[in-house]
Amino acid sequence: MNEFARPGLPRTVIPAEQIQKRVREMGRQISDDYRGQSIHLLALLENGFIFMADLVRALEVPVICQFIKPKYQLHEKDGSGGVLEIFFSHEPDIRGQNLLVVEGLVHSGITTEFLMSDLKLRGAASVKLATLLDRQSARRVQLQPDYFGFLVDEAFLVGYGLGSPEQTNRNLPYIGAPS
Repeated sequence: MNEFARPGLPRTVIPAEQIQKRVREMGRQISDDYRGQSIHLLALLENGFIFMADLVRALEVPVICQFIKPKYQLHEKDGSGGVLEIFFSHEPDIRGQNLLVVEGLVHSGITTEFLMSDLKLRGAASVKLATLLDRQSARRVQLQPDYFGFLVDEAFLVGYGLGSPEQTNRNLPYIGAPS
């Protein structure tokens, strides 16, 4: 019996073996697309760190790994509601570089679209998106990942790096949902 298959743990949505197989396939596809070039992988924390680690090991092209963390602030605007601003933990030097934004899960797409637009404006040679999970049904902007692992519809997922700050199931080798 798998040590993670215990009562009280999330039900399996995507098994570990299926995740690893798909990550290897994505690694081959990305490597083929960037053959003869290097890429800067830019992972969004926290949900993208385990996916990025496995994806990096599956790539056959030179990579530089960086991590950023979005921070959101809502500012009141003349009493007529608020304006959401998105900041990132640091600004990497990306001018002229091929960038691959790496996410564990793309949900509404707002943060990702903002980040990708900002990176293009700051002079990146190319900006593409790789996500393990794509929840297209929740999309609020026109954003399509260049590389994705699985389409999902579950409202909340944990494991393989996913979860909320107060969750303890990020270390599960599979992706699960509350029973």
